[in-house]
Amino acid sequence: MTLDELRNLDPEQIGDWPLPVKFALVLILMAAIIFAGWHFDIQDLRVTIENEKKKEVEQIASLESKQKQAANLEALKRQMQEMQQSFGDMLRQLPNKTEVAGLLVDISQTGLAAGLEFELFKPAKEIPSEFYAELPIQISVIGDYHKFGEFISGVAALPRIVTTHDIRIQKRKGKQQEEVLVLQATAKTYRALDEEEGK
Repeated sequence: MTLDELRNLDPEQIGDWPLPVKFALVLILMAAIIFAGWHFDIQDLRVTIENEKKKEVEQIASLESKQKQAANLEALKRQMQEMQQSFGDMLRQLPNKTEVAGLLVDISQTGLAAGLEFELFKPAKEIPSEFYAELPIQISVIGDYHKFGEFISGVAALPRIVTTHDIRIQKRKGKQQEEVLVLQATAKTYRALDEEEGK
């Protein structure tokens, strides 16, 4: 079959075309259908498969992480119990409303026992927090370094939590014009809030 015969084939009379041309046309149509199916269907499936593979990797990593947590569950439970016990112990170190006055006396007695002379001992207004209230106390005492150290050490040894902040030590002229050391600080104690106060 020549090129001119191919050009003269009538597209409306495909049944009259020679057998080799019909066979070539069927092959071309089959190739076009296969390519279209691959391009539109298989290509989408490949993208879906790639996405699913990524999800699989993420899920395996998540599963391994959860498996490690599950393997450590007993240790985590023990650690949680220890933390709850430690938290309870710390809460017990916070005085309740009725114990605050006694704690203030303990702080001042600690200073007097160290041989300090109090110029100022002024509890300020409580600052409430989520489950405790902070009670700052402005302190100014006269003494020497050893007495200051004994006082701070004694306050730290009290059975309730008391912290010392903003410590300043300065030289100053005393009543008889001699030089004295003055320690100014803020002692903070913390009070556990009652259930009604915490709400």
